[in-house]
Amino acid sequence: MSQKKNSISANDAWKALIDKYDIVEEIRKHGCYHIKASQIKEFKEPRLMAKWDSTDALPKILRDHKINILPDSRSSYVLSDFCLYQEIPALDEHVTQMTHVELPEYESIDVNNITSEANAINVLVLSGILDDFLNTAGNAATFNGRMGTGTFDFVVDTVRTVKQKVCVNNAQCEIDAGFENDDSVVIMESKNVIHEDFHVRQLYYPYRLWNTKVNKPIRLVFSVYSNMIYRLFEYRFRVLEDYSSIELVQMKNYSLQDTTITFDDLLRVRSETTVRTDDNMKQADVPFVQANSMERIISLLEHIYDNPMTSQQIAELMDFQVRQSDYYYNAGKYLGLFEKISEDKQKVVVLTALGNKVFRLSYKKRQLKLIALILEHQIFQDFFDVVVRTGELPNKQEIENEMRTLHVCEEGQVVRRAGSVYGWIKWIFNLTKL
Repeated sequence: MSQKKNSISANDAWKALIDKYDIVEEIRKHGCYHIKASQIKEFKEPRLMAKWDSTDALPKILRDHKINILPDSRSSYVLSDFCLYQEIPALDEHVTQMTHVELPEYESIDVNNITSEANAINVLVLSGILDDFLNTAGNAATFNGRMGTGTFDFVVDTVRTVKQKVCVNNAQCEIDAGFENDDSVVIMESKNVIHEDFHVRQLYYPYRLWNTKVNKPIRLVFSVYSNMIYRLFEYRFRVLEDYSSIELVQMKNYSLQDTTITFDDLLRVRSETTVRTDDNMKQADVPFVQANSMERIISLLEHIYDNPMTSQQIAELMDFQVRQSDYYYNAGKYLGLFEKISEDKQKVVVLTALGNKVFRLSYKKRQLKLIALILEHQIFQDFFDVVVRTGELPNKQEIENEMRTLHVCEEGQVVRRAGSVYGWIKWIFNLTKL
């Protein structure tokens, strides 16, 4: 039975639960549905069914019914059309405008290889980034780990546009890092994978717990470290008892290395790069790209280094569906960075020799090498030249027309994959100023 549970997907398990307990109708009639961990365990382990840190990770059946889930004790959850996620602002700031910090020399820290959230937090503190961001020195690490939340109530917005009340009785929360300084207590949620949004629960539950423990004001920091860049966001809740009252207080980006990439650097890469392929689908052995975020491809590159992963493991790491993890694998393969090999009777994704070389480059050299790999493809070189000539990014229609001319994919895929072309071109020119 256990093996059977492990083999069923979270999506199929939730479909079975929704059907068995008529959950959609129960939510319609009562506003929410309370479910015990033992009920979920009938189909799959609850720990694999109830923790979705970004909307990308949500099983399709939950997305289709606009259902989200919150823990309300150590052994139960509440389901409703909750609005639980907060969008992470796009990285629109040019990297040349970021605050550059110098890390003191430590033999045990390699700034080119910070791959765990714990190490990212250590460097965040040692480099003085946290002190600068909070404008407060002396932030001492004082707590972290799993804790019981205690008992509290709150309201949260729903798709129905009404507030839904939730009662929490000693649910579990996990805090990545907690600090104290003379003026405040700081709770930090840290990520080393790029996502478009995050689950507000990761800040709200710890906030409600520590609000009962300390008298000092509590500051909430969400940190993302990827591609040698720290992105820090400070949030607050306007109303203590309102989960949906979250608001962004400030944000700031920091780099540990030289991020100065000039327009002349881009032109030099362009002049030195020869087109290798026009991606004609009848000749190409790699699918045309359907992965919009170059930042997420780089994030995956960082995690695969020295750590072969299956498609399922990639999906879990990146909060992807398995199909989406294949899109990002194919995007890395398209650039010559990823390949699949057999290991322990299963297929795993590893870095190619080129991928390993790119990983070990400094920030500036890594970005320029990635640009060169992109420009080896005809469509990207063509649109690079268009941007240089006009000073404007191409529109989706122009991209779709070029894709059809080059026959890079089936007609039914053109619209979706045009977004990837646009995203990659935009990423190139966001590295500097037009």
